[in-house]
Amino acid sequence: MRPLLLAAALCALAGCGGSDTRVNEDRPPSPINITAAIDDDKVLVTPKRFGAGPVVLIVSNQSSEEQEVTFETNELAGEQGGIQVKSRPIGPSSTGTVQVTPRPGTYRIRVGTSAIKPAQVEVGAARGTAQDELLLP
Repeated sequence: MRPLLLAAALCALAGCGGSDTRVNEDRPPSPINITAAIDDDKVLVTPKRFGAGPVVLIVSNQSSEEQEVTFETNELAGEQGGIQVKSRPIGPSSTGTVQVTPRPGTYRIRVGTSAIKPAQVEVGAARGTAQDELLLP
């Protein structure tokens, strides 16, 4: 009987947690999809303005050549530095993606050749938290 009481007392003590309070931080904004199309003359993007936070750029290569897409800071970003994220090569009539989390500012979406005019996007203030959204991963 005594070993049983001792085991129960040890289990009860093990269940006691510390007195530290846990800070419950909000989730980041949900990712949004931005679409881009590359033709033989230019890069087209929609929408051209959106809020800061996670972005998935879905690119359709409608040009006649394989393309590598670059999402980059359009201007020098001062102390925070700029970003430059590249896709894998995207074949003609294929699609690819670029995942990026831009801060507010102006960005350029370009390919490796200067013959194709780049697109420009404006990233505004941060989008709201996804804290109260259901069915998120």
